[in-house]
Amino acid sequence: MKARGRASRFRVTKGWTVTRRMIAPLIFGLVGAGILIWLGSWQVQRMVWKNTLIDRIEAQIYAAPAPVSAVLGPDPEQFLPVEATGRYVGLQLHVLSSIKLIGPVYRVIQAFVTQAGDRIMVDRGYILEDQKAMPVPSQPGQTRIVGNFRTPQEVDGFTPPPDLQKNIWFARDVPKMAEVLKTLPVLVILRETTEANPAITPMPVSTEGIPNNHRNYAITWFSLAIVWLGMTGFLLWRMRRTTDKD
Repeated sequence: MKARGRASRFRVTKGWTVTRRMIAPLIFGLVGAGILIWLGSWQVQRMVWKNTLIDRIEAQIYAAPAPVSAVLGPDPEQFLPVEATGRYVGLQLHVLSSIKLIGPVYRVIQAFVTQAGDRIMVDRGYILEDQKAMPVPSQPGQTRIVGNFRTPQEVDGFTPPPDLQKNIWFARDVPKMAEVLKTLPVLVILRETTEANPAITPMPVSTEGIPNNHRNYAITWFSLAIVWLGMTGFLLWRMRRTTDKD
C-alpha cells in the first residue's frame, strides 16, 4: 500500500512538474498566435477600407463630365471628370515616365485654350522615348476633350529640377509647368478626344496605381498564426512525450 501511495504521489508530482514546464511555451504560443491573428484582422479591415476608397474614386472618375469651369475655383475636387472644347497651343512639355512592359516614355503636357478663353493644361498622353525629337502634331480647329482634373503629388526633395534646354521634366510639377506654359495651374488628364492622333497614346486616370495587397497580407498573417499554433502544439507534445519516457 505504501509503495502504491508513493508511486501515486510520484505521478502527481511528475505531472505537476510537466505542467509547470509547459505553461511558458503555451503562453508564448498563444500570445504569438494572438498577435498574428490581430495583424491579419487589421489587414482585413484595411482591405475593406481600401476597396471602399477605390470604388468611390472609380465612381468619381467615370461620372458624367462637368464643364471645365467646375475646377477653376478654389479647392477643386480631385478626379472630377470635365469636358471642354478648344485648341492646343504653344509648347509641349515632356515629362519622363515609364510604363510596365513598355519602358521609358514621355508624357506630353500642353496648354489648351477653351472656347470660353480659359487657358489650362492637358496631359495628352505619352510618346515613346525615341519619338521625343518629333513634335506631336495638333489637330487644326476646335477639339473636344474629356478628362479628369488631377493635381499629382509627384515632387519631393529628391526630384531633380527640369532640364529646360532638353525639355525633360522629372515630375508633373503643376505650378512650375503653368508658369512655363502661361496657363492656370489646372491640369486635366485626357481620357477621350475627338482628335485622331496616332502619334500619342492617352494615359487616363485610373485606380490601377493604387496598391491593394491587403488580402494577400491577411492570408499571410493568418497562415503564420496557424503555423505558430501548430509548432506550439508540437513542442508541447514533444515535451510531454519526453517526460513520459523519463
